[in-house]
Amino acid sequence: MKQKSGKVFFVGAGPGDPRLITVKGADVLKGADVIIYDRLVNDELLRYAKDGAELIYCGKDPNAPSISQEEIHHLFISQAQKGKVVVRLKGGDPAVFGRVGEEATSCIDYDIPYEIVPGVTAGVAAPAYAGIPLTHRDLGSSFAVVTGQQRSDGKKSSVQWEKLATSVDTLVFYMGMKNISYIQEQLIKHGRSLTTPVAVIQWGTYQKQETIVAPLHEITTRVEEAGFASPSIIVVGDVVNLHESLSWFENNPGVGKEAERVQVVYA
Repeated sequence: MKQKSGKVFFVGAGPGDPRLITVKGADVLKGADVIIYDRLVNDELLRYAKDGAELIYCGKDPNAPSISQEEIHHLFISQAQKGKVVVRLKGGDPAVFGRVGEEATSCIDYDIPYEIVPGVTAGVAAPAYAGIPLTHRDLGSSFAVVTGQQRSDGKKSSVQWEKLATSVDTLVFYMGMKNISYIQEQLIKHGRSLTTPVAVIQWGTYQKQETIVAPLHEITTRVEEAGFASPSIIVVGDVVNLHESLSWFENNPGVGKEAERVQVVYA
């Protein structure tokens, strides 16, 4: 008799603070036989796993050799083919620079049922924790999320800088720290004002979150001086000026220090 296939759930873990996972995401984690998780998933979330669940790390380190995308596909397909409920736990939202389109397609190729469980994406959450709403009636009525990373396969980036630079009030760059100088250069070259405020938010929503704000023409220098690195979100636009007055999270006395573990209810 042919063994019944399992199922794959692509679950957004949120941006870091474990309390930002969705109710459905937490419920799915509790029922998983296998959890395949990424580098930027807060380890606190793994405590949702039931006794006996298999935990498999498949994080990609931008500064070191790591598992290939094809190997990740093989992992969750092979586990589902054994009849297991598999959670592919991804930082942020799996549909925002999370490659869920490719991964879900591989499920279709092998006739594996799947669901996509959205999560809170870092490009919205990190600015919010820094007191920077992406839209504001007076400061910004539109925003775009943009990859700041060059393709690893050598293909040309699809970012159309000449259209992007001035067509949207607020720009949010993911994975852009290695290329922040290039991003700065392209925005200025294509018409963005030198004095446009820019925020770089490192480790957004974690207790160690830090934010730098500077004019566009100074931001690369300021980031290098501070030693900021990945994971960081870059926000460009007038809404960044709200950081100073609305920075509710970083003004908390516990942030930026050796904080106590976040308490999460796992019932």
